[in-house]
Amino acid sequence: MAHPGHLAQPAVLRCIHDQFLNRRWPRDYNTVPRHLFWLFHLLWFFPWSAYLPRLARLTYRGADRPARVRLLCLCWLGFILVFFTFSTTQEYYSMPAYPAFALLLGCAMAEGSAWLRRGAYAVAGVCTLACAAVVFILVQVWNVPAPGDISAALASNPDLYTLSLGHMGDLTLNSFAYLKAPLALAGAAFLLGAAAAWRYRARATQIALAIMMVLFLNAARIAMIAFDPYLSSYPLAGALRAAPPGQVIFADQYYTFSSVFFYADLKQALLLNGRYNNLEYGSYAPGAPDVFIDDARLLALWREPRRAYLVVEGPTIAALEQLLGREWLHLVRAAGGKSLFVNHPWTAGVRP
Repeated sequence: MAHPGHLAQPAVLRCIHDQFLNRRWPRDYNTVPRHLFWLFHLLWFFPWSAYLPRLARLTYRGADRPARVRLLCLCWLGFILVFFTFSTTQEYYSMPAYPAFALLLGCAMAEGSAWLRRGAYAVAGVCTLACAAVVFILVQVWNVPAPGDISAALASNPDLYTLSLGHMGDLTLNSFAYLKAPLALAGAAFLLGAAAAWRYRARATQIALAIMMVLFLNAARIAMIAFDPYLSSYPLAGALRAAPPGQVIFADQYYTFSSVFFYADLKQALLLNGRYNNLEYGSYAPGAPDVFIDDARLLALWREPRRAYLVVEGPTIAALEQLLGREWLHLVRAAGGKSLFVNHPWTAGVRP
């Protein structure tokens, strides 16, 4: 057990203050409804979540080692789930309890009771429906063109982005035209899982479900490649690194374009209207770098003879065109719904 003094550590106190008491400021996060926080575990642990009801029949009392370990796991996951049930909660906050869930699910599956067959049939039904949904989506988007990158087909729902799964709402039917390969692999994984679960053979079914998980995770990995232009700003950083020197300005808070700082090896940049969320804490402190600018200062900088670069997200371009004038915004590179503009263009191959 940890020493009681650990409860006085700043990280623990901050967690209690910010998350449990919901006193964090500024409030740049949201909380998942309690019922969804619990029900999401059926998704996180699938296909093994079909065996969760069996945990209620396990033995947690006794002096033998297995019973003591099961009781420890029960207390482990129970504390975490109860704590975050009564605090502000994101979808992933129960992750520290996953090892305890895994151990208990392993115990339930090792018993080899009749529940395993019923659970396998439940998994088979879900996999069959998932496979049918994948086939339906593939049929709908098979002939849909996929120009550029996936950002062109995504919706924008900023009100949902304070939740970890908020960007799931950005998916549209046409966006799956960019995900045909991972969709097909996921469909094959569900087909394998359904076939193995319907033809229940204890160990063989469990091995097949594990293979299904591996295939599905690889489908997710391939899908991440398709999302890379949207998630990353590497193309913009490459264009900025190859461009002539100039003042770099980001039209948002630091986190939105933090990868540009890294890949372009920037030492400093200006943030347009970026004084909010976590950066606001120290932005007014004595000696804090003067990197926060407003619209008036941007307009003055953009009209100077010195070259300046502006990195923006798609939704803010219209407002910047009104502020700076469309004729003053010269596009250097666009990728993933983000753009790099310059106030004074240069001739290709010439670096003033």
